[in-house]
Amino acid sequence: MRTRMGRAQWMSYASGLFFLLGGCDRAVPPPAPPPPAVTVSRPLEREVIEWDEYTGRLDAVESVDVRARVSGLIESAPFEEGKNVKKGDLLFTIDARPYQADLDKAKSQIASAEAQIHYWQAETDRLQPLAAQGVSSSVELLQARQNLESNQAARAGAKAAEDAAKLNVEWCRVTAPIDGRVSNKLITQGNLVNGGAGQATLLTTVVMQDPIYCYIAADEASVLKYAQLAREGKRVSARYAKIPTFMAVSSETGFPHEGVVDFVDNRIDPNTGTVRARGVYSNADGFLQPGMFARVRIPGSGRYTALLIPDVAVGADQNRRFVMVVNADDTVAMHPVKLGALFGDLRSIETGITKDDRVIVNGLQRARPGAKVSPTEQPIPSDALKLTAPGSPTTQALPTAPTTATTVPATAPTGGSR
Repeated sequence: MRTRMGRAQWMSYASGLFFLLGGCDRAVPPPAPPPPAVTVSRPLEREVIEWDEYTGRLDAVESVDVRARVSGLIESAPFEEGKNVKKGDLLFTIDARPYQADLDKAKSQIASAEAQIHYWQAETDRLQPLAAQGVSSSVELLQARQNLESNQAARAGAKAAEDAAKLNVEWCRVTAPIDGRVSNKLITQGNLVNGGAGQATLLTTVVMQDPIYCYIAADEASVLKYAQLAREGKRVSARYAKIPTFMAVSSETGFPHEGVVDFVDNRIDPNTGTVRARGVYSNADGFLQPGMFARVRIPGSGRYTALLIPDVAVGADQNRRFVMVVNADDTVAMHPVKLGALFGDLRSIETGITKDDRVIVNGLQRARPGAKVSPTEQPIPSDALKLTAPGSPTTQALPTAPTTATTVPATAPTGGSR
């Protein structure tokens, strides 16, 4: 009995010792994790313009078909094909000998008529006093005057023939009608060509290089939008003022070519529902070619001041858009926002934030409404806003749209998961 009791006491003692030793090995609870690190930025307040983009084709301001104005044999074509020419540069020469002969003949007829005029003028002057005295008959005087007038008419006809012959001789030298780039020789030396208005032979073409047009087709919805903006005084109409436009061809980035809209058609095409418009651009280096495909950007609004944040900072909850804002005590609040236009990588915010709010732009996955964060403030780079026309006089001439940039939150900050 004593041995059994001793064994029970030993078992109780061993059990208590086991639990005591196990309690000594229990881990200490870890410290709470630090607030997650996020990057915040204050919205940029900038004057902006919304831009609408279209596609179009380049076309020459002037394109001239060079045709023969007189018939004859091509003697030479001294121009270099595909090169730039100046107005008045010689392109072709046509054999001028037949027309020079006509000119010489007209000159001789003028000289003959003038000789007869001198004779009959003198005869008229001689017979006039004699007829008055009755020494000479009036018939002789009348005949002298008639011969004088007849030769004066012959001289006028000869002068007209001389002028026509001069033109024909001049047209034997075919010159460039405009400054531009000449095409190839459609007719070469030794060939006969036809002149005149109906069947004149096409010799070559000359296309003006500078400036150059770009034609676009604006849809009816855009036309109505522009008309409404003009009615509200937020944007001038291209029908009444030359508004700025920017253009690029397929190999270019951005819109490096600045011009103005100088033409809007007077009707909407019922077949396509579009209206033609045209921009004119400088092309001093001849880089742009008629027929090229181009992208065109024109102002889609007036100038207005907007708050801009990186577009990646905007979150979505079904059809609602929001941003995460860090309050003064470093707690996160969710602000519903109304989005505006996109400018490069920056999004304009119409309502929901102010220019002093610290918006989370990096680390949104670690931010929860009501939780604390460790913010690092970083300014939004000003070059992130790629303005198409900084300082452009035509852009700055656009009216300023009445709008406010320092908006207040549309609603009080709310919680909720992203």
